[in-house]
Amino acid sequence: MKTVCFYFQVHQPWRLKTYRFFQMGNDHNYLDDFTNRAIMQKVARECYLPMNALLLNLINEHKGALRCSFSITGSAVEQFKAYAPEVLESFKRLAETGCVEFLAETYSHSLSSLYSVEEFKQEVKLHSQMLKEEFGVKPTAFRNTELIYSDDIAKAVEDMGFKTMLAEGARHILGWKSPNFVYTDAADNKLRLLLRNYKLSDDIAFRFSNEGWPEWPLTADKYAQWVAAENGDVVNLFMDYETFGEHQKASTGIFDFMKALPQALLNAGVEFATVSEASKKLQPVAVLHCPYAMSWADEERDVTAWLGNDLQNEAFRKLYALAPKVKKAKNKDFEYVWHFMQNSDHFYYMATKWFSDGDVHSYFNPYDSAYEAFINYMNVLADFEIELNKL
Repeated sequence: MKTVCFYFQVHQPWRLKTYRFFQMGNDHNYLDDFTNRAIMQKVARECYLPMNALLLNLINEHKGALRCSFSITGSAVEQFKAYAPEVLESFKRLAETGCVEFLAETYSHSLSSLYSVEEFKQEVKLHSQMLKEEFGVKPTAFRNTELIYSDDIAKAVEDMGFKTMLAEGARHILGWKSPNFVYTDAADNKLRLLLRNYKLSDDIAFRFSNEGWPEWPLTADKYAQWVAAENGDVVNLFMDYETFGEHQKASTGIFDFMKALPQALLNAGVEFATVSEASKKLQPVAVLHCPYAMSWADEERDVTAWLGNDLQNEAFRKLYALAPKVKKAKNKDFEYVWHFMQNSDHFYYMATKWFSDGDVHSYFNPYDSAYEAFINYMNVLADFEIELNKL
C-alpha cells in the first residue's frame, strides 16, 4: 500500500519597523508591532484556526487514519502567545490526538546551518526545548529552514540524535531517481531522508486556484488518483501551512478540497503516515549525495534566495560576526533580538531575483526594493551592535 506524508511548515517572521539612521542610539525597539499583530491575527483568522479545526475533525472522523506532521518556528509560537493565544491552544489540541508529529527545526527559522555547526545546534536545541514545553513532545525528526540540506548539514543533524530529516526532491541532485522513496545520508547512511514530491506539493500550494492551469479545477478524487498512480513507496507532500486560506483563499474551495481529500486517498488505496512513521516502516533504497546546499526555494532549488547577492552576503556576514559578543553577554534581551534578527525572511527581502521567481519574492516582501530592505536591516543591526559594545 502506498503511503502519503503530509508535512506543513508554520512560520511567521518578526517584521522590523522602518528604522532610520538618526534613530540609532536612541530607539532600541526594532519591531513593527502593529504590522506583526495585524498579520498574525489575519492569518490566524483565515488559515490557522479554520484549518486546525478542519484537521481535528478529520482526524476524529477517520478514527486516527489521517496522520500528518508539522514544524512550527519559535518566532511563530512567540507571536501566537502575543497576538493569538487561541491558535496555540488549537495546535495543542492537535498534539493531543496522537496523530500529529511535531518536527524540530531552527528556533528562529534561521540560516545558522550555513554559518556554523555550533550556532546551528544551539538554535535546534532551543527549538526542541520549546516543543517540549508547549506540546510535551521530544522530536525525533528534523526539518531545516526552507528544507536547506547538504551532506555536512545532515552530519550535524545526525550528531544531534535525529533519525529522520526532510529535504527537497531536487532534480539536479536526484537525477533519474524518484523522490518517492526513503534515502539515507552520504556520511554513514544512518539518517533517513524523506524527499518532497515538488510537483504534487505545488499542485496544491501554487496551482490550485490557477484557472489557466490545464488541470483546473482540481478535485479531491482526481488528486487522489494522481497520488495513487505515482511510482514508489511514499509520496511526500510538503508545503507552507499558510497555503490554506492565506495563499489559497477560502473562496477558491481549498478547504472543501482538503475536507474531501483524506477519504478520496483512502478510497484510492493510500494510507497516511507521519514523517517518522514512514521512515521507520520503509526501507531506504539509495544514498543521497548533496555536496552543496539545496532548498525548496525557486527554480534553482539552492540558497540564492537568501545569499545570492552582495547585499545579502554582507548582511549575513555582519550578523554572524556578532555571535561571539551575544554569547558572551548572556543577556536575555539581547538574545531575544539576536533570534529575531536571524529570521531568514530578512535576507529573503533583499533578493534581486526578478525573473522566473520574481512574483513569489514580491508577494512576501514588505519593502519596495532589496536596497531598502538592506538599509533598514543594517540600521537595526548597527544599533544592536552599539548597545552590545556597551556591555
